[in-house]
Amino acid sequence: MPATIDLHCHSTISDGLYPPEELVAYAHKQGIKVLALTDHDDMGGLAVARKAAEQLGMQFINGVEISVTWKKRTLHIVGLKVDPTYAPLKNALDAVRQGRIDRAKLMGDELAKVGIEGAFEGAQKFADGSIITRSHFARFLVDAGHVKSIKKVFKKFLVKGKPGFVDHQWMSLEECVTLIKDSGGMAVIAHPGRYDLGRINMHLLMHAFRNYGGDAIEVVTGSHNPPQYQQFATIAHRFSLKASLGSDFHGPGISYMEMGCVPELPAGCVPVWQDWEEAKHLN
Repeated sequence: MPATIDLHCHSTISDGLYPPEELVAYAHKQGIKVLALTDHDDMGGLAVARKAAEQLGMQFINGVEISVTWKKRTLHIVGLKVDPTYAPLKNALDAVRQGRIDRAKLMGDELAKVGIEGAFEGAQKFADGSIITRSHFARFLVDAGHVKSIKKVFKKFLVKGKPGFVDHQWMSLEECVTLIKDSGGMAVIAHPGRYDLGRINMHLLMHAFRNYGGDAIEVVTGSHNPPQYQQFATIAHRFSLKASLGSDFHGPGISYMEMGCVPELPAGCVPVWQDWEEAKHLN
């Protein structure tokens, strides 16, 4: 059965297709009863989304997805039940967003070197005032006819060793987890199967994350396949971490998985929402 909780999705505040209130309405239509909005490095959509969820009788969880650097790799950490008024977290995210602008300009320069002009401006147009992410560059590249689909973009461009990739030093893992925890939230490693860390580094990451106070990993997520569900359920158990799930939905046609189609956690997982009042009907 598909889960009725989704703890990872994006609105136009970052790189999703729907404004926060429309995203909530879409989630409701798809059968979601508990929703977290987790825009990249930005909490600007939470108040509007919460109001929309309340009007529809849904439970809403404040969230954010934060870019971090660990061992020269970029990882994403989802913060759930964060306090969007917590000043240190807000200030840190302001700095991350400025870093995203600086990186985006460099990405435009790198694409220009291979004959793709106007990429930064094109990505800006798709961002429409929100922070610029690789997804906005991907939409530009598809729209301009350089690639046929969003998924194919990330095989030819914007990743390490390919045109348009720009390395960047994000927030440290320790700082990120500390800010989430100090704001009253729970820290979750997003889509660990996407990082291609290898067994040793994956275990080192789990050790470090747990020691910094991390709470959970995404076991079931849009970019994981069924064998990975069990793989990361086992890792969560081994490192005494809870399990989370989410579609990582950005919009129809540009997402790994449709919202409302995410399977439930494997048996034996301890859900990250185990003690939440908002999700007591799911336990």
